[in-house]
Amino acid sequence: MDMSQRVRAICSFVQAADADSFAAAGRVLGISSAAVSKNVASLEQALGVRLMNRTTRTLSLTDEGTAFLKQARIALDALDSAVDSVAAQRSETSGHVRISTSAGFGRDQLLPALPGLLTRYPALTVEADFDDRVIDLVGEGYDLTIRGGHIADSALISRPICRMNLVLVASPEYLNREGVPHTTQELRQHKLIVRRFLGRKASPWNFRAADGSITTLDMDAAAVTLSAPEAMAQAASLSLGIAQVGVHHAWRYLACGRLKIVMLGLHDPGSYEMVMQFPHRALIAPRVRATIDYLLAAFAKDEALHVPLSALNAYVFQDRDFAAIHINNSV
Repeated sequence: MDMSQRVRAICSFVQAADADSFAAAGRVLGISSAAVSKNVASLEQALGVRLMNRTTRTLSLTDEGTAFLKQARIALDALDSAVDSVAAQRSETSGHVRISTSAGFGRDQLLPALPGLLTRYPALTVEADFDDRVIDLVGEGYDLTIRGGHIADSALISRPICRMNLVLVASPEYLNREGVPHTTQELRQHKLIVRRFLGRKASPWNFRAADGSITTLDMDAAAVTLSAPEAMAQAASLSLGIAQVGVHHAWRYLACGRLKIVMLGLHDPGSYEMVMQFPHRALIAPRVRATIDYLLAAFAKDEALHVPLSALNAYVFQDRDFAAIHINNSV
């Protein structure tokens, strides 16, 4: 099998695997279903292994087929990127970029960065999905994703955006009314705002003892349970209780005094991070590379994403905050 036949056969295999049908793959490639079937059979013969099991109605990948599909995608992406790279030398950066991120980060960080991106690259178009579910980046056709939390090792390339520190916050009005907790035992007596992500267990609240050990607070008795992390800060600002939130979600409320931090130093900020991820490719398409580089630079300048723990002492609830509330209430 010469090189051109091999490329045609690999394209036929990838399209058939994606469409689960020789006929559908043929329509995409502009050839007959019989030609697709023949190409896949020739590829299997050249490799000496069966890549697909066929029935009259369905196709299913063998283990060897699943492994080969992963490598074939990388090879085809490299060919596409090579073409894009040559084209980019003759024209401006252009094309369509698909991005997946969470609703909160998309609204507060990604959207404000898009005007600058599209001004710099006017021939670029962006499709952004704000969705908190875990996605299949390659299978669903995204160019890049932005995610936060404990980032598991994967075949994806990860570029760090920021560390995600957690804090406990409440409104000054709530703390004036209910008191300020200083221990986990006192905290249990408060109204707690808890996050439950997509029906899973409530996100834990951890506390660090003087000896470095970690204890976890039981979150079963929450006053309010929410699924969106950005809503936690808003709920706390409305005096619904005490919430555990990322500093970047709470920052605008802290800056204007609508939220105050409690138990700083006792509460464990966690070891979470925000990253940008994209598929491993021999050559990244210029449209994707330009988007990645611009967004990373924009996020590096976002104050809310880079507040050091040492700066948070200025936002801890103090006795003077009680006095300020009493003065405001008496006016």
